[in-house]
Amino acid sequence: MKIAVLGTGGGGRAHAAKLHELGHQVTVGTRDPEATLARTEPDMMGNPPYRQWLADHPGIPLATFADAAAAAELVINGIDGHNAVRALTALADQLAGKVLVDYAVPFIYNPDTEHPWPTPWGVMPRLDPVDIDSLGEQIQRALPDVKVVKAFVTQEQDTVVSPRAVGDGDGDHTMFIAGNDADAKQAVTQLLKNYGWSDILDLGDLHAARGMEMYAHMHSAIGFALGGHFGIKVIR
Repeated sequence: MKIAVLGTGGGGRAHAAKLHELGHQVTVGTRDPEATLARTEPDMMGNPPYRQWLADHPGIPLATFADAAAAAELVINGIDGHNAVRALTALADQLAGKVLVDYAVPFIYNPDTEHPWPTPWGVMPRLDPVDIDSLGEQIQRALPDVKVVKAFVTQEQDTVVSPRAVGDGDGDHTMFIAGNDADAKQAVTQLLKNYGWSDILDLGDLHAARGMEMYAHMHSAIGFALGGHFGIKVIR
């Protein structure tokens, strides 16, 4: 399958590498390819310069967001949540009729809050939107011709692409998805199965994206307590 991964951060890199390994035709999208390749410093999360990563992963082309989306059958959104709606709206023509998997969290970094939450890497970001709306729903409203599926957002992305990396190595933890189109959710479910997931829980329509995105803070708290990656299992 032809798949576009929008974003060159750690999550986008994890998906691109795994999809390429699985035999998909992957293109990574970025705002400005020349600027991305010219960077020589790690990004805000400490990932090495993209040019260095690209040299270790030949065969994965880098293109603009528009060119990557236009050539794809399925698109994975790894654009940071604060900029995602604006960036994706500009791609309306290239995304029309396609499945868009959104794993972005609507974080506002370095918030000026009365009661900041200190973390090992700085103040915990603030969620916006939160509670009465979600980024997934905002994207769907902005792009009514796109089949938006919220998924991957309740795990670190390197765990999403390798669920057996945590626990006893059996990958038996739960991945959540939500969306308004049944066929689109089935396509994402199949992709998750290819990644190695066996327990995929459909939460219903995109309203559920609110809970999935708000879970980000709880996931962080558990991760800080454990000092590493983990999985959540829903026991029926």
